[in-house]
Amino acid sequence: MKKKTIIVAGAVVVVAAAIAALAWPKKGIPVEFETAKVQPDTLRTSVTATGTIEPVTEVEVGTQVSGIISNIYVDYNSIVKKGQVIAELDKTNLNSELKSAQANLASAQSELDYQKANHERYKALNEKGLISKNDYETAYLEYRKALESYKTAQESVKKAETNLGYATITSPIDGIVLSRAVEEGQTVASSFETPTLFTIAKDLTDMRVIADIDEADIGNVKEGQTVTFTVDTYPNDTFHGTVTQVRLEATDTDNVITYEVVISAPNNDLKLKPGLTANVSINTMERTGVLSVKTRALRFTPTKEILGKSYKIEDVDGRNKLWTLSGNTLKAHEVKVGATDGVRTEILGGVKAGTDVVISMTEIVDPADQAEPESNPFMPHPGKKDDKKKK
Repeated sequence: MKKKTIIVAGAVVVVAAAIAALAWPKKGIPVEFETAKVQPDTLRTSVTATGTIEPVTEVEVGTQVSGIISNIYVDYNSIVKKGQVIAELDKTNLNSELKSAQANLASAQSELDYQKANHERYKALNEKGLISKNDYETAYLEYRKALESYKTAQESVKKAETNLGYATITSPIDGIVLSRAVEEGQTVASSFETPTLFTIAKDLTDMRVIADIDEADIGNVKEGQTVTFTVDTYPNDTFHGTVTQVRLEATDTDNVITYEVVISAPNNDLKLKPGLTANVSINTMERTGVLSVKTRALRFTPTKEILGKSYKIEDVDGRNKLWTLSGNTLKAHEVKVGATDGVRTEILGGVKAGTDVVISMTEIVDPADQAEPESNPFMPHPGKKDDKKKK
């Protein structure tokens, strides 16, 4: 009975101690605060993407007539001038078509001359009343038919001359030949679409990058923003450009929506070659010398549960707050924020430049507490057990 009474009494003491521990005001966990100054700094944000380098002006040269390539006068990397002959098609059939059209034109001319003279004769007889009106109208109709046939023959000659001209292929611009898709003796057919024979770039010192920007980032990209990019072939070089166009047409690739952005890429040293992949970084924001603070400071919030009675907390209503520490008093200041680059945030009002604000707090751990292993007070201590044995 005595043993039971002792156990019950012990249990009551433990419960009472636990209630007292919960009800008694906490002294607080020892902490140290990290602070940072509100000061002027540069805020930058960027959008990264990949793109392809290409000439600003690139022309595909083809032919509008079918035939056999008889002569090619240029090759890859050839420098060409506007109007320079770069290839020729065999002209045998085209010359025959032109001669046939010219012969038809001559025949139509003769017929027109005859019908015109006949019409004028019948017109004079009709005016004197020597022929019927029906005979005159028949002569006039034959004259009109001959005139229309003559015009048709003229157009056929023009077409044959044009086709013959197409057999001589010239460069439409000053530039350099990037590709050649045909060989001498090869037959090209233009029945359905114009075949591409050559690709000519106007000026390789003036290049551009076509970058694919994700739909989540395209809203931040604007014309005139500065750009830096690299290419794998020159990993230690950084190239510079400017956004010149944000294209509105969207591209859907495997349910990923992207938009094309055109970036200028000056290439005076000719290092950039058509087709290279560019790793692009578009500076979507750069603000120099703006009052700002580390973004972590805006996420800091002290609580009485952690600090207990060790510190006094003076809070204010507001969405964005910064906290200052003076002695044992933590004071909140409502602030107005502006742009952010994720690391720092612009402060538009609420605190002055040079103010120290709290950005975090860390629990101070006593090394002695860390070395001492935790023990259960209700478990028998090994030392006490040995003492009992000795007795």
